[in-house]
Amino acid sequence: MTPEQLITFATVAEYGNISHAALALHLSQPAVSGQLKLLQDAFGEPLYQRAGRGVRLTPAGEQLLAHAERLRDTFRQAQALREAMRGLERGTLRIGASTTPASYLLPYLLADFQARYPDVAVTTSNGNSAEIVAALDSVDIALIEGPPGQSLPLGTEVTPWREDEIVAIVPSHHPLAGQDRQELTVLASYPLVLRESGSGVRQLVERAFAREGVAMRVGLEIAGVEGVKEAVRAGMGIGFVSAMSIRHEDAALHRVRIGPQSLVRRFSILMPHAATPSRAAARFLEMCLG
Repeated sequence: MTPEQLITFATVAEYGNISHAALALHLSQPAVSGQLKLLQDAFGEPLYQRAGRGVRLTPAGEQLLAHAERLRDTFRQAQALREAMRGLERGTLRIGASTTPASYLLPYLLADFQARYPDVAVTTSNGNSAEIVAALDSVDIALIEGPPGQSLPLGTEVTPWREDEIVAIVPSHHPLAGQDRQELTVLASYPLVLRESGSGVRQLVERAFAREGVAMRVGLEIAGVEGVKEAVRAGMGIGFVSAMSIRHEDAALHRVRIGPQSLVRRFSILMPHAATPSRAAARFLEMCLG
């Protein structure tokens, strides 16, 4: 006895006719008759009888029918789910994103994606870059700041994405508030407000200071972009953030570009199991890159 035989049996019972069932199953009539015979032989009991041009179930066949119908219905539901996922009428998408893309890019991307695929269930998780990389096994796609910078799960594909400039921020009353650009040696003469360990911004800033051979005077370490901005407003020192994080800021904070060369990084898109991504993840990646 096989699932195919039971599904064929349920379909014959539904149509009451072997030739009609064969058309519905896209099989030849002899193939359907052969499956019914094998099923009947497996039970050792007549399951149906010829009745004119159709068939009629025996009492044993009636007992089997309930089980066969459940299997056929489950198979049909699985087929419907497959077709829905192919058309992205249904499905799930798990997105991980580090702080800056999660706050300033992901909301717009999600609005666009859900307008196109409203019935795909989307969940998001965020943290700093190191935390998102560590959690790759629980997401379908991830957006992080800079390159991963550490070993990735086997099969993960890394795609360089958008550019982002890192800038210094000072309160409006700060001596550097009127300047558009300043070198690291000057910025280092003031206390610095840095993101927590594992932050992509912090890693980039630390590497920039190390390249210049300039010592950092850390006044405060604090988690999150908003924490850095509030600490700078409170006069705790000079902070470093993505330029896009202050594009809607009021006059309380002033942006100072880092010179003589701007401090620029690229975001990365990480695709775990890149050889076999879900259709939803593949569509989201296409949208990000489009």
